[in-house]
Amino acid sequence: MESNQFDLTGRVAIVTGTSRGLGQYFARALARAGADLVLTSRDLASLQPFQEEIEAMGRKALPLVLDVRNFDSIQEMVQGAMEHYGKIDILVNNAGCNVRKPALEVTWEDWNLVLETNLRGTFFVSQAVARHMIPRRYGRIINIGSVTCVAGYAGLGPYGASRGGVKQLTMSLADDWGGDGITVNCLAPGWFKTAQNAVMYENQKWVDYLCDRIPLKRPGQPMDLDGSIVFLASDASAYMTAQTLLIDGGISGGATRALVKDSA
Repeated sequence: MESNQFDLTGRVAIVTGTSRGLGQYFARALARAGADLVLTSRDLASLQPFQEEIEAMGRKALPLVLDVRNFDSIQEMVQGAMEHYGKIDILVNNAGCNVRKPALEVTWEDWNLVLETNLRGTFFVSQAVARHMIPRRYGRIINIGSVTCVAGYAGLGPYGASRGGVKQLTMSLADDWGGDGITVNCLAPGWFKTAQNAVMYENQKWVDYLCDRIPLKRPGQPMDLDGSIVFLASDASAYMTAQTLLIDGGISGGATRALVKDSA
């Protein structure tokens, strides 16, 4: 096994949704491993501080506008990346959104917003990037899911449907493009505190309840994902495709702490 199998020097990675949250942590981890980056957001100005941070690490960073709900925006972003770098080696489909409501309160518009962003966007960004990966017979596509890929939670109907769809989509695209040298995997974080869900962590009773259900007894920290994102983006995962990698502290195992009486 080569010692540099996790080295991303010379690779170009697109990470969608890098104006905040986990997208920035994914991008930092890839940059530390040697990759040059394409950063995306609907608001180009919001990327400037992060672009400067990545460039201060000695890596290249190209900011581009991307609205994953707009087909033309997707095509323009990918074309801009190709014109600048001449290739795309890695795609991290991170851009996403959520609407938390009881099922009876979810509107038609809520459903469309979440599914169009998380599922349709993931597909069409992957499609646009794969067109350029296929001729080179090399690519790493990483779809960001969540523990809701495999578990259902009240109040997360559209979100869970979208993430379950991302898991299935990952397997389909892996079969479509495996013969072209492209791996497609899903990285599924568990309960991590992000800008999207920060309000939930203000409820200490809920946090205590959550931690009791997680075998490792704590929510995830962003750096807990560093190794997995680099692994899936690198040659270390060359024979891994169609998989969903859960980084969730064990909560998806479904076990709860049992009461064991002292039999002595």
